Formats: sequence, structure tokens, C-alpha cells
Amino acid sequence: MISEITSQLAAHRDVIIRVEKELSPQIAEMVTLMVETFTHGGKLLVMGNGGSAADAQHFVAEIVGRFKLERRGLPAIALSTDTSILTAIGNDYGFDKIFKRQVEALAAPGDLIVGISTSGNSPNILQALELGRDMGCRTVGLLGKDGGTIKDVCLLALIVPSNDTPRIQEGHITIIHIVCDLFEKAMF
Repeated sequence: MISEITSQLAAHRDVIIRVEKELSPQIAEMVTLMVETFTHGGKLLVMGNGGSAADAQHFVAEIVGRFKLERRGLPAIALSTDTSILTAIGNDYGFDKIFKRQVEALAAPGDLIVGISTSGNSPNILQALELGRDMGCRTVGLLGKDGGTIKDVCLLALIVPSNDTPRIQEGHITIIHIVCDLFEKAMF
């Protein structure tokens, strides 16, 4: 069992080292996009499925509440949290529309929309990002594997270099924490 633990921690370290080497410029660009969005009165919309839905909620909590600095709350919405909206849209329009319909209702030009997908191929996230882009929002994908179809509709795609879902998720939350820290320092 100890050797398996050691192996998994080594795999985690390897992915985080690759994130550092391959994604540092994109992480900095995401921070810049967030600063620009909030400086110009925009808001942040974040979405994901399963564990990525939890990551979306975590990200938004750090923006609305705080990460480390005492500051005012900022407008951010996790599109995966309202069960009445999710079940109504899922029932009436289909699961693939649960985020698109919310983007249609809540997004405005200049907003920043972040889609989190370990595969890069989640149809509901793809459709929402396409609509957001067409509405004049800026779109970011926190993705894994090869970035899938979602990478092509994003202004900025941060693709965690792994095919292993748990390692991709660990990369995503590490990126989110770095972005939140650097964002607060830049804004406040």
C-alpha cells in the first residue's frame, strides 16, 4: 500500500511540474482576463460537471468571499448550484442545455465564462461556451487530455497535461488557487 501511495504522489508531482513548465503563461493570462473583467464591471460565470462542478463552486466561493485578502465581494456565479434551474432546464430542454440556457439568461458582453472539463468534450459546457463567445463574453477552458472540442471555442485553454482524471482535477484546483491568489494581489 505504501508503494501505491508513493506512486500516486509521484504522479501528482509530475503533473504539477508539467503545469508549471507548460501552463505558467496561460495562468498569468487568465489572471489578466479576470482583472480586466472585474475592472470593467463584468462578472465571472463558472461551470463544470461532477467533480468539476464542485471545483466551479470552490472557484466562485473564493471570488465572492475571499481567497486570502480581506476585500469586497465580487460578482461570480457557479452555474452548477441551483437545483431548480438545473432540473427544470434538464427536464424541459435536455441536460446538454443546462449551462447554455443560464449563459443566455445571465451573461453579458465582457463577462468571463470558465468551463471546467477533464475530457474537454462535455457537450453542455461546449454549447454554453460557444453561446458566450457569440454573445461577446471571453471564454476560458480548464481542460484535460488533449483539450477536446472545447479548446477550439475558448479564447484561452489551459489543458492540464494528463489523461488521468484525478490528476487533471488536482491540476485544475492548483491552477484555480494560483489564479485566485494572483488575482487578489493584482486587484487589491
